[in-house]
Amino acid sequence: MQSVATAIREVLLTPDPRKKVMGARHVAREWRLGRLAATFDAEMPESPGRPAAPELLPPNRMPKRGKAQSDRGRVALWHALAHIEFVAIDLALDMAGRFGGDMSLEFVSDFMAVAADEAMHFALIERHLRTMGSFYGALPAHRGLWDAAYETRHDLAARLAIVPMVLEARALDVTPSAVARVRDSGDERGARLLERILDDEIRHVRAGVTHFVAVADKLRLSPQSLWKSLLSEYFRGTLKPPFNDSARRSAGLPREWYHGVVPVTSSPLKLNS
Repeated sequence: MQSVATAIREVLLTPDPRKKVMGARHVAREWRLGRLAATFDAEMPESPGRPAAPELLPPNRMPKRGKAQSDRGRVALWHALAHIEFVAIDLALDMAGRFGGDMSLEFVSDFMAVAADEAMHFALIERHLRTMGSFYGALPAHRGLWDAAYETRHDLAARLAIVPMVLEARALDVTPSAVARVRDSGDERGARLLERILDDEIRHVRAGVTHFVAVADKLRLSPQSLWKSLLSEYFRGTLKPPFNDSARRSAGLPREWYHGVVPVTSSPLKLNS
């Protein structure tokens, strides 16, 4: 029986987007059905396989998307979303394969399920992008999304604190405004797709919070204090309001955790921000 770590490594090293999507869904299904050994005998790569396109650029070289209502702006938005979901497949798989040996089988199952979700999200977004006459790889993409995984590759608590609880939690904040912009442009199908993804992302953040709290409890540390400490050490950006407090609360991130890290106002999430 193949080990789960070996199976995950093979998918991580796959550069072709379609093969990575199929591989992620396959390995998650095989794990769920008990067809992979719970053995972590393969090292995860420091960098996953990437296709020749899109060209990956630093943030300061990324071109402006253009107006949200323009064809160019709409394509740029969906291309950026596709890239986020593509990298998210690797983030979830790497979490399961790199740290699964030190955690429970539930931890592995949770992040294998996240990887399968992200693969589905990418496939749906890429299909939607093609209805606009474009495709994944047609535009440059942000190359910094994997940096958080690389910098926390030796620290499970830091990985959980930064990837699900900061980067994915940010998606909870910005997706409602994206839904509103997409709907205003007349793209009802796209708006419903983003709403579906938002529901899934709440579960993904919740999985990260749940296992982060378990790690903090094992270390006999306050989860809130540990998260803030790891945030100051590993997160190079800033947490920017407005926050989708209701979605964060549903995901297990109480308001008092990020209160004090940044100025938190009592104003509701603005859909046009």
